[in-house]
Parts: sequence; C-alpha cells; structure tokens
Amino acid sequence: MTTWNLSETKHHVLICNGSSCMRKDGEEVTQAIRDEITRLDLDTKIHTTRTRCNGRCKDACVAIVYPEGTWYKALSPDLGRKIVQTHLAGGEVLEEAVIYHYEDESFVAPETSKSIKGIQKPIKESV
Repeated sequence: MTTWNLSETKHHVLICNGSSCMRKDGEEVTQAIRDEITRLDLDTKIHTTRTRCNGRCKDACVAIVYPEGTWYKALSPDLGRKIVQTHLAGGEVLEEAVIYHYEDESFVAPETSKSIKGIQKPIKESV
C-alpha cells in the first residue's frame, strides 16, 4: 500500500463512490477530477480519496473539499473538472453546486440550495 507524503497538500477531496453515486457516474467523476489534477500539475497540492456513502444519496454524485468543508452535489465529469480548475486551483467556490459550507463550527446550506434538507440524526438522551 502507498503511503503519501502530504506535507505540501492544500486540499483533500473526498469523492463518494457509494452505490447511489456510482449509479450517477461516480467512477467517471473520480477519474475526471484526478485527470484534471494531473493535467494542471497539482498532484502535490491536491489529494483525493474515494469514500463509501457520504449520506447525501439524493444529491449524487457528491464530493467534499477540505479544509474548507465545502460539499458539492450532482457532479458530472465536466463539473468535477470545473471544481478542480475554479475552486482548487483558482480559490473560487462554485456556489451553484454547493450543498453545504462549513461556517461557525457547523455545516450550513446556502440560501439558494435546492437540495432536500434530509432527516435529522437522532438525539441520544442522557442516562
């Protein structure tokens, strides 16, 4: 198994490869993002990881950019490449594809989001 030196890494992209995302071109999105990173010679600056389900199946295909904590939805290969060019290389978030931003210690959906809110996680009662 490979052990990467991440000391120059600026961004970590978590690309959902769960079953819903894979049915919506998750493999093609993953390859498009990785190919664009290589094309722009950003391999030392951007690390990618395939994940299992990220819990936003209705928004498939999903990718999350860290350290910002920006969740992107409905990715196509073209949109994946655009995220690399515009957000990761250019520093500008693609607001039209955002589900959540990380702000003030929690994730916040943009006011313009058309994504479903989703179900609340259960609150555990204190014993």
